[in-house]
This record gives sequence, structure tokens and C-alpha cells, in this order.
Amino acid sequence: MGLLGSIFGKGKEQPTANSIRETLFGDRPLDEWPPANLDANEFPWIAFASARSHLAGGNQTAAIDCWEQIVGTPDLEPRQYLQAWHFLRQNGKEPAPDIAKQVLGVVVEVGMPKGLDLLAAYSDHSARYYNFSGAGVVWERPDDSLDSSIDQLHAAAKVIVDKIGPWKESRPAPPSSDQARLCFLTPSGLHFGQAPMSVMSSDPMA
Repeated sequence: MGLLGSIFGKGKEQPTANSIRETLFGDRPLDEWPPANLDANEFPWIAFASARSHLAGGNQTAAIDCWEQIVGTPDLEPRQYLQAWHFLRQNGKEPAPDIAKQVLGVVVEVGMPKGLDLLAAYSDHSARYYNFSGAGVVWERPDDSLDSSIDQLHAAAKVIVDKIGPWKESRPAPPSSDQARLCFLTPSGLHFGQAPMSVMSSDPMA
């Protein structure tokens, strides 16, 4: 399974990396979060659904209140915070400077000749690995064996995030073959760097 696969070991069959990619960044469109087939009666889903209804009805203030309730609630899954901040930014609300550069997730994308390898690790010590072949692992922290590795990854990411600004355009399509992209997910948006694998592997900051 290659370098990324060696972190988790051999995994069970999962959807292909490209099919799951859009769920990893916490930036789904408003009409897709929560998904239409989801029972949105539990928090934070009910808050996302309420915000969407408020916005559709022209009440932006009430929608913002719902998203701010989400980002102010402790111990949620990091992608929920990222998703709420995504909507807040779209509606003119930027995070305070003391949290804007907080790293909530890191996604590593590696273009392979036959597809895309993906590794995602989040601040709650959950992680996902998807191989271009369709194999993968979903790690929901059954134990603390990966905590240290994920903490080191996020600490290294924070050094980079503090030196670069967020990407202000739509998230780019997957990298092409032999390209690697390091994506850092924060309340202020996506930060990333991309280069050929040979360049990325020799760059000190990368």
C-alpha cells in the first residue's frame, strides 16, 4: 500500500479515494450539509439544518447564530467545526485571530499513476487512509496508539500555517500524478502547498 499505507497497515475495502475525497475537508456546499438522507434531529445536525432553513428564509442573523453555536460547543468532530466556519466565512464572519490558524485537520494528497492516495488526520486523533486501489482504513481512535504521530503532524503543520495565508478560491481538484499536496484545515480556511514528490520530499518545511 506504499508509504501512507504503512502508517495504518493493511485495510479493508473502502470506496475509492476520489469518491470519498469531498468529505474530508469540511467545506461541503450549504445544500449538502447536512446530507438530504440524514436524520438531522441531533446536534449539531439540527443546528446545520436550522441554519439552512433560516438562510433560505432570508434570516442571515439566525443562521449565523446556529453556526456560532456549533463552533462554541466543545468536543464535536473537527469537520463539524470546519463546516460551520466554512459557512460563517461565506456569510461575512471571520474567526478571531487567536483561533484563525488553529489546525483542525491535515489532508495529504498524493497523485499516483493509477489514482489518488489520501491521508487525513484530525485534531480529535481520528484519521482516514484511502489508497487509489480502493483499500483504506477509517481510524476512529479505538486506542491512543496514533495520538503521538497525529500530534507531531499537527505541530509541524502549525509551523507552516503560521507562515502562509489561507487559499481564497475554490479548493483545487486532486493533484495529478507525481504531485503531492499538503492541506491544512483551519477556521480561517484551507492552507496548502503543492509540488512534485521529488521536490516536496526534499523541501525542509514540507
